[in-house]
Amino acid sequence: MIMNKSTNDWNRGGLPVWAYGNPQLSELEKERVFRRHWLCAGHVSEIPNAGDYFCFDAADERALVMRGADNEIRVFHNLCRHRGSRVTAERSGHCRSAIVCPFHGWSYNLDGSLRTVAAPKSFPDIDKSRFGLKPVEHEIWHGLVFVRFKGGGPSVAETMAPFEAEAAPYKLADMEPIGDYYEVRLPIDWKAVVDIDNEGYHVPIGHPSLHQLFGPNYVDEAPRGGISRSFSAFQETGARLWSVRHYLNLLPEAEHLPESHRRAWLYLSVFPASVLSFYPDSFEYYQMLPLGPEECLVRGREYALPDARREMRAARYLCQRINNHTSKEDNQLMMWFREGMKSSAFDGLILSDLERGVRAYHDQLRELMPILERAEPPSPGEIEAELNGSAGN
Repeated sequence: MIMNKSTNDWNRGGLPVWAYGNPQLSELEKERVFRRHWLCAGHVSEIPNAGDYFCFDAADERALVMRGADNEIRVFHNLCRHRGSRVTAERSGHCRSAIVCPFHGWSYNLDGSLRTVAAPKSFPDIDKSRFGLKPVEHEIWHGLVFVRFKGGGPSVAETMAPFEAEAAPYKLADMEPIGDYYEVRLPIDWKAVVDIDNEGYHVPIGHPSLHQLFGPNYVDEAPRGGISRSFSAFQETGARLWSVRHYLNLLPEAEHLPESHRRAWLYLSVFPASVLSFYPDSFEYYQMLPLGPEECLVRGREYALPDARREMRAARYLCQRINNHTSKEDNQLMMWFREGMKSSAFDGLILSDLERGVRAYHDQLRELMPILERAEPPSPGEIEAELNGSAGN
């Protein structure tokens, strides 16, 4: 990418160092960032039949995504109205006609309404209409099920509208899983993972496979409405690595895509921490979820259109191989970054023009949590006061 000479007309600093690994801030992030924004929970193909379900946990919230007897997809809090137990203990499965809590046996119909109370004579009369499973706001976009634990703000369709025409030809709604969920726990603040995902400046050095696939074609665009777009057409010659060379040679023609995308990878980063990865041969989403101030979960799954051709199976394997190498490299880079922030010699970030996406993302977080404007660590009481102030909002 050719760039004009850089200027100092923007703030090249990032979040203050104290914002990483701060226990009090971690609680504020759950409330302001993760409970109030759309999170990708899965894909409709995972629950093809009535009674099928899968679960999704994030920020101390638990969602149950279920297909009802009427074929409608509903999302509930995975929380029994009796004692708060999970009503489904498994990550995914099938309920024949009712959801039965494994703690005391309260049961719910597939539409979430309360069906039976165990030992009903031990309770006064219970109005069943008041004790069904609590719904979670959800929206389906091209087969992807998004959830928002605390409502308000634009819909998924409104948020994704600028990229609707580009995404539609991939036929995401018709795809099926081509592997199980993968989960990687990292001993690092989730924001450090998103930071590295928001810039391609490190690709030439940090990711040899990707750089041989992309060459100089990789471009990060400025965020639009909470969505950041990255795109790269393939560099068709000069690949030395086995996986990249054979991927380029074996990849079948994706005739359902426009020519501009048949030999290219597209990434849409959805605030706060989900990435939609579009490939000519498949699709992947992954997300970064906080588990604590110094621990996060990277969770994702891959999907594809039905295609049994040998060359397509080979291309998908090689795509996954390139991505696996990239993920391992990113994990190491993130650990070095986090270690460096703990050093007394670390003075903070100085961002390249190629890292404007990092600054833009940090600005989104500052808007939600103004306390991040503070250069010096606030007292725990200040963050707690901000958290308590958000309870009624």
